[in-house]
Order: sequence, then C-alpha cells, then structure tokens
Amino acid sequence: MRAVVIRKHGGPEVLAIEERPQPVPGPGEVLVRMEAAALNHLDLWVRRGIPGVKYPLPMVPGCDLAGEVVALGPGATGVKVGEKIVTAPGLSCGRCAHCHGGRDHLCRHYGILGETRDGSCQEFVAIPAANALPRPANLDAPQAASVPLVFLTAWHMLVARAGVRPGDDVLVHAAAGGVGVAAVQVAKLHGARVIATAGSDPKGAKVRALGADEVVNYRAADFVTEVRRLTAKKGVEIVVDTVGADTVAKSVSVLAAGGRLVTCGVTSGADVALDFRRVFFRGLSILGSTMGSRGEVAEVLAHVAAGRLRPVVDRVLPLAQVAEAHRVLEAREAVGKVVLVP
Repeated sequence: MRAVVIRKHGGPEVLAIEERPQPVPGPGEVLVRMEAAALNHLDLWVRRGIPGVKYPLPMVPGCDLAGEVVALGPGATGVKVGEKIVTAPGLSCGRCAHCHGGRDHLCRHYGILGETRDGSCQEFVAIPAANALPRPANLDAPQAASVPLVFLTAWHMLVARAGVRPGDDVLVHAAAGGVGVAAVQVAKLHGARVIATAGSDPKGAKVRALGADEVVNYRAADFVTEVRRLTAKKGVEIVVDTVGADTVAKSVSVLAAGGRLVTCGVTSGADVALDFRRVFFRGLSILGSTMGSRGEVAEVLAHVAAGRLRPVVDRVLPLAQVAEAHRVLEAREAVGKVVLVP
C-alpha cells in the first residue's frame, strides 16, 4: 500500500510517498481502508518539528480518517467488517481515573493519531476499535473526515471550557480555518452572537454564510475597535483564540467583565506579553484547551447527523499531492478543510 511518511523534519519536501506493507490489526484493533484523510495544523507541526518535542519518526501523519472496516484484530468488538466509520482521533490508556471518568483527553498517556502513532495518510490504517465511530449517513467520506479534530476542539473549547450560553457575544479568530469554521457553528448552535475575524473579504463572506453575525477583515480594520463598536464598549464574553502572539493581548482587552479567553493553539507564536492587572481587576479567565473526550466526538457526530453542524471542505486532493495540500494549509489559502483521498 501507499503511505505518506515523514522521516525527518522540514518543509513539504520531506513528505515522501512510500510503498509499505499493509498494517495488521493488533488486539482490540480494526483495519480500515482509507477513503479520506483530512489535514490539520497538527500535521504541519509534526512535519516541521517543535523544539523540545520528540516525535517517533518515521511517522505517517494524519489524525482524521473516514473509511471502511476491512478486518478485525483479536478481541475487537463493537465494529463490523464493511462498516463505514470515522475516527475519534485521541488515544488513551483506557484504564486510569480520567479514562473511566470520560476525561480520556486528560490521560497522562494521551496521544493523537498521526502524532504518537502512524495516522490516516495511508491507504490502510490500523486503529483501536474504540476509536472507530459510525459515520453519519448524510456525509460522504471527505465531509466525514473533516469533522473529528476541528469540531471536537471547538466543542470542548466553547462548551466544556468556556461554558458558552445563549446571548453571549463570542469573538472567533481565524474563523475561516478548520477550528474557526467549527467554532462559529458551535457558538451559534448554543445561541451566541458571533463576531468573526478573517483575512480577506471573500473569506469573510464564506464565514458569514456559516452563521457569523459580524465579520471583521483584520487586514483592513482593527478588530479591537470593531468589537468595542459592535458591543457598545461592553466587550465579548468569550474569545476563541487559535492564533497566539498576534492576538492574545488585544483579545484580553476586548473581554467583558468576567469574560473568558480560550485557546488551543499558537499559529503566530507562543511568546505573549500581557498586562495581568486587567485579568484580575475584571475577573477574566484564560483557559487552555487541547482536544476533548471521545464522548464529545460522539456528541458532535450526533449534531452533524442531524444537520445542526456541518463540515466545510475547501478542496480534495489525491494522496500523491500531499505536499501541495500542506502548502495550501500553511499559506492559509483554505476556508475549511483540505482533504486527501487515495
């Protein structure tokens, strides 16, 4: 079978298409024929490398997978051969208090497909049976592959961490990105008003079509000024920030009293200068969020199946064009997801 393999960190040129033996599912695992694999910024970080983080290279990247179960490993239950599935991307020990309490994303042994073990960018993928969830019947393979990581991330950020409520004003940064398009929809599902930022007017129009009430082109206007205008200087109850250094300090400045900034990433850099007096004077909360539980994936998929949340696919490319797919994602050209197919 063909697989995308990263043998050393670097630019898109390190992504190699190799012939590999088809995986054999181990105990409690299933073998899935890949029909679609969606990319995430996680794939860029694994490819580039992060100082101080050791990835088990060589690595097949990719955590989002839609496909068909073709074989069961010893003891695998709950899944049938021929079943169309989508992955829950998180991996955990299944035995600790966090795992038994439905907080598997806090397991000390937590990992992610394509980060701690070979992932979805290969024609056949072995995964734990517990990570193979039924695919919503209303989605094709590229759409299904576009759901798990970004919608899980957005759901956990807004619902579990920030406690979004009807009537909240929510600022979503980078709303045309994968997590952004999910966050806009999750916030709207919970009755919030969404103010979104995007890097161009065409991107902004697509974000507005997803339900954003207001859109700010951050290249043409200052989002701080616009948020204060749109909220009559009150500020927003929640900021969804995946950007980091370029936005965090300004985002804190537009939080209403008691507001929450929730972050899951730092695409513009991790070093942030912040006046902490504003944080304690106004009772603000700065919340970290990474992934979410397997149960939350199932909850998201139920909303997707009912049509209340919908994945956004920007483009579908063949596996052989994985380097181009990385370039598109890295250049922020996509609105929604970039998906690979065999």
